Parts: sequence; structure tokens; C-alpha cells
Amino acid sequence: MLSLERKRAERSRKLLLLMLVDAGKFPQINQKGKVLHKIVSALSSSTRETDITGWYDENSVLGVIFAEIDGADRSSILHAMRARVTVALRRNLDPELVNQIHISFHFFPEDWDGQKPGLAVDSKLYPDLLQRDDSRRFSRLIKRAMDIVSSVLALTIFSPLFGVISIAIKLTSKGPILFRQERVGQHGITFTCLKFRSMEFVNDTTIHKEYVKRFISGKGEGEQAGQNQHAVYKIAEDPRVTRVGKFLRKTSLDELPQFVKVVRGEMSLVGPRPPIPYELANYDIWHRRRVLEAKPGITGLWQVNGRSKTSFDDMVRLDLRYARGWSPWLDIKILLQTPRAVFSGEGAY
Repeated sequence: MLSLERKRAERSRKLLLLMLVDAGKFPQINQKGKVLHKIVSALSSSTRETDITGWYDENSVLGVIFAEIDGADRSSILHAMRARVTVALRRNLDPELVNQIHISFHFFPEDWDGQKPGLAVDSKLYPDLLQRDDSRRFSRLIKRAMDIVSSVLALTIFSPLFGVISIAIKLTSKGPILFRQERVGQHGITFTCLKFRSMEFVNDTTIHKEYVKRFISGKGEGEQAGQNQHAVYKIAEDPRVTRVGKFLRKTSLDELPQFVKVVRGEMSLVGPRPPIPYELANYDIWHRRRVLEAKPGITGLWQVNGRSKTSFDDMVRLDLRYARGWSPWLDIKILLQTPRAVFSGEGAY
């Protein structure tokens, strides 16, 4: 029900408030049962008919979903809700028992500012995702083993290219060989992404920030120019890209250092593209699911289905489809399709 109400909140753009009432500290089971019964009675008198009450954690934590909440002042809403529930509990329970109950409130969508999303993701709002991960524990072990073995093998096979690419970058432009950039991984946890540098070392990121903002809103390069073509996620003629960088991007060789991140467990071979933090500020609410439901990857459904020629909304839909239907076999199919996408160069800039 919480998963369903989150999706409704994404569409309605109204707040959802999850209240958790933890009565797990009562030592005696009989007493706990009586207390829980009284808590339910208190909650029924302080909630609307459309609110949803049920177990969040069986026989321990009660949950109430307050959906379709109007108003932007979250602190006022929280203060009023806490006061109303506390009064109801004190009418039905002894003050001593009320003091042993822990009540917490969790707003959806979370207040992401696009700067440090790892601090803003509230895991209490996504128990269904945690349960799904637990149910796939064995498959996830297989995925992790595939990631480590394949990445170590790739680093070994392509090690001569590392030297050649490094020399080419050094001879054609000033600056470091590797490009380091903060990216957002699963559950909003940030990590440092590694690539071979394909741009001038000193450049203005404003051009990319503005472009990403237009593209996510559906006003990419093709639409803006009025051309009969798809929008592209990357700037087709980026003046910041070096001559060597254009070749590296076209062949995806700039991605090779990311195998190191796969070995470290911050990325996977297959998964959604990890976004830059400032991109999140332009995300619609439903877009955020792509950084919650799967670990980021070097390749994915988006990369083998048109890459940068895919619209942003379609890219997110592909990521969500991957997260829902993921299996080791699906990863293998995507990995087998990746060389064709790389060699064709379609949608790569």
C-alpha cells in the first residue's frame, strides 16, 4: 500500500505523510497486545476515513499513511499532526505507557536539494524495495560475482590501452589523465566516478547544467532547434571536448576506468547511468526512482537502446523496467548487446 500511495503522490504532486508508531518496547506480550489495541482505537479517532492504517512491522510497529495532504509548510503540518495524535493517545492510554511509545513521521517526497541527496533519502519510506532486495539475495550474489570476475578480466585485457590512452591525453591537452566527478548511486549515496578525461581541464560546467535542465524538462537540442530529430542527452557539439576526447566518447573507451568502481562495489556492470548531483534538482518526483531501485552501471537498457538518442523520460522508464525485471540472465543479455551498441557508435557523443 505504501508503494502504491507513493506512486499516487508522484502523479498528484501532493504530500504523503507516513506515521510510524513503535510499541516494541513493552516486555510482556499480553500487555503489548492490549496497548496495541488501545493505540489502534486512538488512531482511528484521529485519522480520516481515507487514511490507511496497518502493520509496518508485524506486531511491533503500526503505520498510518496520510495521503493527499495539501500545503507546503511541512513543519506546520508535522506539528499539527503530532499534537492531534498525542492527544488521542493520552485519552486512551496511561501517561506512563504513552511515554514508552515512539512516534516518527516521514514525508514523501523527501526534500532533495540536489546537493547531498544521500542525506535526504528516507529508507522508512521504501520497505518494499528492501524486501525485494532480500528476496533476491542469491541472485544479487551471482550479480556481484559476475561484476568482480568480469571487471578484473576487462582491466587485465584492456591494460595496454590504458597506457596508450594516457599518453594520447597527455600529448594533446593539459591536465590530469583521469576525470573525477561526484555521482549519485543507489539510495542517493554519492561516490566519485572515474573516466579518462575527454574535455579541457579548465571548463565552465554552466553549459552542461543549462543543457541538462532543458533536456530533462523535454526541451533538448532537437526540440529547441525545431528539427525533426530526437533530443540527445549529451551535447552533440560540446566545445569543451578535445580531439582525443571525441574519439574516446564515440568508442566509449573513456568509460574503462569505471571497471575499478565496479570492483569496489560502487557500481555494477549493468544498471542505470549514475546522475550528477545537480541533475537531481531538475528531476520530476517519479524520476528519482531510478537512483533508488538499482545500483548504477557502466551499461544498461538505455545504453543498448539508442543511448543518447533516447528521451530522458524514456531513459528513466527503461531504468525502472530493468530494476523491476532484473535477473542475472537479463544482465547477460544486456552485456552481449553492449559491444554492438559501442561499435555502431549510435547515439554516442
